[in-house]
Amino acid sequence: MSERVGGNTDSRQLIIGVGEIAYGQHPRILVTQALGSCVGLTLWDPMTLLGGMAHVMLPTAADSALQGHPERFASTAVPLLVERLNQRGAPKRRLLAKVAGGAAMFGNDSGLETIGQRNTAEVKAQLERLGVPIRGEDTGGSHARTIELHLDTGILLVRSYVYGLREI
Repeated sequence: MSERVGGNTDSRQLIIGVGEIAYGQHPRILVTQALGSCVGLTLWDPMTLLGGMAHVMLPTAADSALQGHPERFASTAVPLLVERLNQRGAPKRRLLAKVAGGAAMFGNDSGLETIGQRNTAEVKAQLERLGVPIRGEDTGGSHARTIELHLDTGILLVRSYVYGLREI
């Protein structure tokens, strides 16, 4: 987990990079930027105001020549984030998930599933396997998104050039 705040004006923000997971508690705000085909998964516990975020790059390690770094892959990042939140006092039974991203950034004339669709499907499959309900979603399309999880309310703000600012 990386705690990079960089040039942010809001020191409460914790920026999650590509292929990373992170967690925090209110008053933190978890942020990840430039979700194209990648998927941003957020988990939030309304009792403890503890939450986490994963910036998933690929569905499984088999989709990459890069080995290691389980945070990069939906098949391993989702259970890892659930486990880390559970260890910090947010039991799986209370976690609420929201998902954003999974875009087809370069079109899809082939009729085959895009990497964004595959990422989204694997994140959802892992959440279902773990019994974590999805409470909001902004996936697909052909546009990038930046997301912010506000740990006081569980609100996920989704910014895109197509829709502006959405709240899920």
